Amino acid sequence: MLKVLIPTIMMFPTIWLTSPKWLWATATTHSLLIAFVSLAWLGWMSEAGWTSSNTYLATDPLSAPLLVLSCWLLPLMILASQNHITPEPISRQRSYIMLLTSLQTFLVMAFGATEIILFYVMFETTLIPTLIIITRWGNQAERLNAGTYFLFYTLAGSLPLLVALLLLQQSTGTLSMLVLQYSQPMELNSWGHMIWWAGCLVAFLVKMPLYGVHLWLPKAHVEAPVAGSMVLAAVLLKLGGYGMMRMMIMLDPLSKELAYPFIILALWGIIMTGSICLRQTDLKSLIAYSSVSHMGLVAAGILVQTPWGFSGAIVLMVAHGLVSSALFCLANTAYERTHSRTMVLARGLQMVFPLAAVWWFIANLANLALPPLPNLMGELMIITTLFAWSPWTILITGLGTLITASYSLYMFLMSQRGPTPNHIMGLQPFHTREHLLLTMHLVPVILLVTKPELMWGWCN
Repeated sequence: MLKVLIPTIMMFPTIWLTSPKWLWATATTHSLLIAFVSLAWLGWMSEAGWTSSNTYLATDPLSAPLLVLSCWLLPLMILASQNHITPEPISRQRSYIMLLTSLQTFLVMAFGATEIILFYVMFETTLIPTLIIITRWGNQAERLNAGTYFLFYTLAGSLPLLVALLLLQQSTGTLSMLVLQYSQPMELNSWGHMIWWAGCLVAFLVKMPLYGVHLWLPKAHVEAPVAGSMVLAAVLLKLGGYGMMRMMIMLDPLSKELAYPFIILALWGIIMTGSICLRQTDLKSLIAYSSVSHMGLVAAGILVQTPWGFSGAIVLMVAHGLVSSALFCLANTAYERTHSRTMVLARGLQMVFPLAAVWWFIANLANLALPPLPNLMGELMIITTLFAWSPWTILITGLGTLITASYSLYMFLMSQRGPTPNHIMGLQPFHTREHLLLTMHLVPVILLVTKPELMWGWCN
């Protein structure tokens, strides 16, 4: 654990001491080396239980895929931001890269924490760099509004969680995940216990986000710069799913009855947000709502509480993290050239950028869960689990899959096909940097087809 955390912390002096000429190259190389070192965690996936370097930080097969995803994303965020941050003063460039690095530090400590209170503190701390990135480097004036939504939704959901954790500490005497997994499930039978149960989960449901408390997400995504959108879609939403998986183990007796409304809301959200996607005109907004739809499926898979549901949830989280991040990168490449996110104004780009259209095509197919990609594996496992829980859910999940396919094709056809508008002239060609960026997003998705047990090794 420390062999990734310490090099990440060592990036801070590197960023501030490197000469301006080599800043971006050094930061990218350093973060890429950390990402390659983190792949060693996948080699320990076969070992059931925790692999620990000390009492407070450890990895297990549930956190390892998400830790690797967090580390993999930092070099990609630095690569993606290079074009629009380079014109700024050098101190601002250093601050920006430092915020991204601090975000990775907090995420590694959140996913690697064995104490729930340490996880909670890191879960909250990730708010700060993300908020600064959105409100300082966002594109429009509404970014302050988006930052306020993001902050208050997350904080309002997290306060009950803190109270619930203090009550848990009082009743069990420990908040260590290593010990709590062996403790007796709590006897939960009164109204107070039900409120405690909701308090434990509501912070994570807001973070995922569950339909109904999702309004902060499209705002934050649309206003954030590309790195903000990437880290939000790829890793920060997964903190919610990971937290739910960790807490569900202790909430066992009550969850059977109390999970019903949340599962129904999650399934209804798949239909509703999918339908919203079908009538979006803004490219980033469409991708943001598609994230809500996919995370609704993940939430339902976790709340059903079967090994298949958990496995499907983690597979879909990892696959969706890479694919939606790739889609945000593609949206950003179009935005940097046409200066418009409106799909009607930036259409017919296949004629101008034929190779980029291939990336769009692969990313959209992955988003609509084309077999044999891991997105389909995750969706099928969750849909099967839900069908076993209640056969009626197949109507909603089936319709959700259809709508997902529809809006993915709509997004591809609107942005790539058709005649190129007359006002699109003199566009910059695609850079090798952008092709590398998309290769590093989509090649892992394709490679995971060959060894999917890297994602659900914890279930063996």
